[in-house]
Amino acid sequence: MPLLPFSNRAENSQAKLAVLIDADNTQPAIIEGLLDEVAKYGIASVKRIYGDWTSTNLRSWKERLLANAIQPIQQFSYTAGKNATDSAMIIDAMDLLYSEKLDGFCIVSSDSDFTRLAARLRESGCTVYGFGAEKTPKAFVKVCDKFIYTEILLDNQEEPDEGEGRPPVRVRKEFKVDGKLLKLLRDAVDDSADESGWAYLGGVGQKINNRSNDFDPRTYGFRKLGDLFRAIPQFETEERPQEHGTGRQVYIRWKRKR
Repeated sequence: MPLLPFSNRAENSQAKLAVLIDADNTQPAIIEGLLDEVAKYGIASVKRIYGDWTSTNLRSWKERLLANAIQPIQQFSYTAGKNATDSAMIIDAMDLLYSEKLDGFCIVSSDSDFTRLAARLRESGCTVYGFGAEKTPKAFVKVCDKFIYTEILLDNQEEPDEGEGRPPVRVRKEFKVDGKLLKLLRDAVDDSADESGWAYLGGVGQKINNRSNDFDPRTYGFRKLGDLFRAIPQFETEERPQEHGTGRQVYIRWKRKR
């Protein structure tokens, strides 16, 4: 079962992951955000990036590899118009599957050619995290346990907290609650709710991922799932002290008619 950033499942935080990057289909500017995102799910035990490094097209990648300890894998383009990088990544992924004790794979590409690879890795019991642009074909998106759009890694960088207490909610001007989003959130709350209608946020987050593996509150301009719920008037939130600990837990409920 995939570890979600909003699930607080610390016991899985040391999962061993392989990060495999398709340089031809990935922007160098996302690399810091990408590795920060991977760290939420586990340890990047393997970090490899594939491409034809004799080409000038990948020049902007080279300066970032050493700084982030990413191993470049050379793959010559044998035929014009054909991408040999995909085959090299797929072969390496299968080698790693059988030779290394890994808990999951992070496949970084917007190419649908990795759809069958992701399915095969999941069949072998590995968790698969996909990273790609919003143009990524749905077939690849849906086959992953969790899919993160790389635009989020560029547009929603963490900002310093302002003052004390909870960071303020930052809403994109274009944020609107459409019917599809509202139904997704309400169904997840209903699935997790107790008899009084309250549902623990961590459980709600897992239910959302089960229904929509590419959901992310940052897509709507919010850093946290709880902030998204607080901004939607149809829901009410409540913070409660933990039963065993000093922290507080967030609960969500669909607003009842007065």
